[in-house]
Amino acid sequence: MPFGTKAESTKPASAPASGGAVNAGAGTAAAGAGAVKEQRVTKQRLAVSAALDELDDFVSTQELYRILQNQGVSVSLATAYRILQSLADEGLVDVLRNGDGEAVYRRCAVTGHHHHLLCRNCGKAVEVEAPAVETWAARIAAEHGYTEVAHTVEIFGLCPECTARKAAGTL
Repeated sequence: MPFGTKAESTKPASAPASGGAVNAGAGTAAAGAGAVKEQRVTKQRLAVSAALDELDDFVSTQELYRILQNQGVSVSLATAYRILQSLADEGLVDVLRNGDGEAVYRRCAVTGHHHHLLCRNCGKAVEVEAPAVETWAARIAAEHGYTEVAHTVEIFGLCPECTARKAAGTL
């Protein structure tokens, strides 16, 4: 899955990322609202969550849908979209936009705010912490009087494997 040069995270900088299983019934605050919304734990939601746990790289909803269909899981594409968006809203998965503008999702191992180094050829992702970026973003925001600031930084390039394939002329 080739990636472009622009990504956008839908998770604010203060939202925690957490790996593992779906929280089976804890209330979550709706984004921007004070309301608490209970998420039903359905077999489709558990199947989507389990499939994400098995993947190392970002995946589009349609790719995840095909994986689930190949596993014999009965879930509609619309349901997969809703579940992935719900997991993203809860901070249980990271969401980026690939070069085509398509949302891609991944369960991240790093908790807390972090960034990604992404291979624009194969889609391999490495989670990175960037304290210098955090300091810079806070300083720039303060200089301009901004508060409640969020940011995203995604770095695109070729992973070592794709670099070797390109050098060998097989990419």
